[in-house]
Amino acid sequence: MFKSVKKWLLPLVLMLTLVAILAGCASNTTTSSTTGTTSTLSGSFKVIGSNTITPLSSIWAENFMNDNPKVSIAVSGPGSGAGIAALIDGTTDVCQASRKIKDSEIATANEKGVQPYEIKVATDALSVVVNPVNPVQELTFAQLSAIYTGRITNWKEVGGNDVTIVVIGRDTNSGTYAYFLEEVVQMAGMETADKTLQYGGNVLMLPSTEEGISQVATNARAIFYAGLGYINDTVKTLGIKKTAVDTAVSPSLVTALDGTYPISRALYYYTNREPTGVIKAYIDYCLSAEGQKVVEETGFVPLNKQGE
Repeated sequence: MFKSVKKWLLPLVLMLTLVAILAGCASNTTTSSTTGTTSTLSGSFKVIGSNTITPLSSIWAENFMNDNPKVSIAVSGPGSGAGIAALIDGTTDVCQASRKIKDSEIATANEKGVQPYEIKVATDALSVVVNPVNPVQELTFAQLSAIYTGRITNWKEVGGNDVTIVVIGRDTNSGTYAYFLEEVVQMAGMETADKTLQYGGNVLMLPSTEEGISQVATNARAIFYAGLGYINDTVKTLGIKKTAVDTAVSPSLVTALDGTYPISRALYYYTNREPTGVIKAYIDYCLSAEGQKVVEETGFVPLNKQGE
């Protein structure tokens, strides 16, 4: 079981400013504090977007500010859609997103003189979770689609107890909401794909992944989907298979890396044009071996273990 990121979670708005007087290095030097090298990087910027990525970004930001005391970074996670809108409107410097930016969003951005620049920062295995007492062990995409569209409403229809399913999802601002809708509910790329399918009216939409995990942990009838980094011992992950004849695979670092887990996705940063200055230095840190170690420690899949 991966470490839960709950213990890492910082407030959704992180503003830690550490000020020190350091000298002796050239401008834009970025090094780990463990080396004892002075940094003269300075400036402030915002990272807004995905709730899924917020715990990871918060740790990255805190580490980077510790190593660069004249830098201030504010991190908040209202959702990927809100982050992309903020990038387009010029109210954030970095957008964090758990889905790719849409062509329509790029077009809107371009109309406003914004040119979104995409940086893949990690990978996530989107996990389907139930309460530990639920006897169901695995589900197919078709079963998940039927549950989330309201065509299956009782756990006995998928091998569980004779009780109504409490279906929980993320709110419409969430990139996870959009990804799960397209890839699982609408079964993208499968023979059964249907783009007309939508979440049913019975789905309880929540503003945060933490709240969804909490609901499942206390409700034996609930089902939810969450980023791998949020999984803890209060919930049970289900094995997932695309079709009934496939072998069910549970979400993990290993199955995300080898591509056998069928609900894996990339996590992104977006900036207006290619990043420069202090923002580039921060993103370089996120992509470094040190930054990617944080990715693994928080339960996500680091880029440096994906053969990229």
